[in-house]
Amino acid sequence: MPGRRVRHRCLTLGATLVTAVTALLATSGIATGTAGASSRSPFYVALGDSYTSGPGLSAQLGPRTNPPAPAACQRSSDNYPTIVAKSLGVAVDDVSCLGASTRDLDASQGSGIPAQLSALGPSTSLVSLGIGGNDLGFSSVVANCAAVTPWGATKVGWSCRSHYTVNGVDELVSMVHQVGDRVAALLTDVRSLAPQARVFVVGYPDIVPANGRGCWPMLPFSSPDLDYVRGIEADLNDTLSHDASAAGDGYVNMATPSAAHNACTSATTRWVEPIVPSPGTFPLHPSAVGMAGMARVLEGAIAST
Repeated sequence: MPGRRVRHRCLTLGATLVTAVTALLATSGIATGTAGASSRSPFYVALGDSYTSGPGLSAQLGPRTNPPAPAACQRSSDNYPTIVAKSLGVAVDDVSCLGASTRDLDASQGSGIPAQLSALGPSTSLVSLGIGGNDLGFSSVVANCAAVTPWGATKVGWSCRSHYTVNGVDELVSMVHQVGDRVAALLTDVRSLAPQARVFVVGYPDIVPANGRGCWPMLPFSSPDLDYVRGIEADLNDTLSHDASAAGDGYVNMATPSAAHNACTSATTRWVEPIVPSPGTFPLHPSAVGMAGMARVLEGAIAST
């Protein structure tokens, strides 16, 4: 019967995915077992900023966890590293942190927050890295480019692009290129510290719609400024993809699968919250729905290698 054939295909696909993941774990040396196993080596290390840590989400991890999670980092057990680790059955050392920039990977971010790269070692088998947005000061971009009306700024001739253009040079574009240089150097450091690890650079999910006029005031940008912000995000993701490819590492494209789940969609659909978020979430950051979606994409990237 047709229903039985569909069920058989689903079971076959599920078995194929399990086989692929098991093969990866075996060939890369990742220890299978329970995510909270007492033996923490070898393991998965998650590096990154707030798009990895999950601020505002339920089940925030605190100093009593092992290893300790600084409260300032706002790591959630609902974030994608935790979901992926549970799915793969591996231990995870999530050192992602709210506000982290590329410079916080090889230097302390503050009191009680060690450099994220210090979590890596010869036994590290899997690494995910999601970084770069804070180097651009994205929260400042939102504040500077927010439009008080759907038609844009009240000052004639003003635009977000003109605000960031100095002497004919787009400062945000220049910052994106600097991020690229910094991430390239960090990937070299990751390979040096964790030579056996499979490394995945995680791109950013879509915040603004891929096209159209947006959804002022949920995303308070005029159409021209929306195009500009959209271009900067795409440029950052393209730069991260290039860095990953040049280093021989995997790149996880989050923009494409999240395009239909941008901040202008419904609360039950969107991966990233708008400027005024739903209760229990953080403005312009992934929701629990978004973290689950990002986890699925990362799991698929791991299984496909």
